[in-house]
Amino acid sequence: MTADWLSALSEAATFLIVLVSVVAALVQLRHIRTGNQLQALLALESNFRTPELQTALSYVQEQLPLRLEDPAYRRQLESIGFVDPALHPEMIVCNWFNEMGTLVKRGLVTEDPFMDLFARLIVHCWRQISPAVAIMRRTRGSSQYHDFEYLASRAAEWLKRNPEGAFPHAVARAALPDPWRDADRESAAKG
Repeated sequence: MTADWLSALSEAATFLIVLVSVVAALVQLRHIRTGNQLQALLALESNFRTPELQTALSYVQEQLPLRLEDPAYRRQLESIGFVDPALHPEMIVCNWFNEMGTLVKRGLVTEDPFMDLFARLIVHCWRQISPAVAIMRRTRGSSQYHDFEYLASRAAEWLKRNPEGAFPHAVARAALPDPWRDADRESAAKG
């Protein structure tokens, strides 16, 4: 073999080693990113389970629509300045979902797994809270809780694509017994 031939083989081997190193680095980066995403989702899910947020979510579902009927309550939302979450627990929910919207919008949390966990709740909460947000926007402008609105929009789109959730199509669903179905429907129809 000539020196030129050995030099060419050496360069080809060097190129191959660099290429394999780049591929290995990309695979490693992907694994690191997946691990980071998992840690982020687990942290968000843990934060979601806090008593403060759970109590606020119950308030939004059970009491907020009635509270919004009160003009004094609406004036508190409309006025510029701090809205006390002790008097307005919906602020805790708004703030949490707004933060989540920012994380999803900026790609810091992957949208699909986040929506798999929270899409239905996001859409429901937005429906419940959007009248309060509209009141706040009277004086604060359209950017008030815009990342919560963005998250609700993305969640609605995710639900359109996944109306039955993200259950794997290749896996058979289990038949669930519902022995009280007819009795509950009859009871609900009566009253």
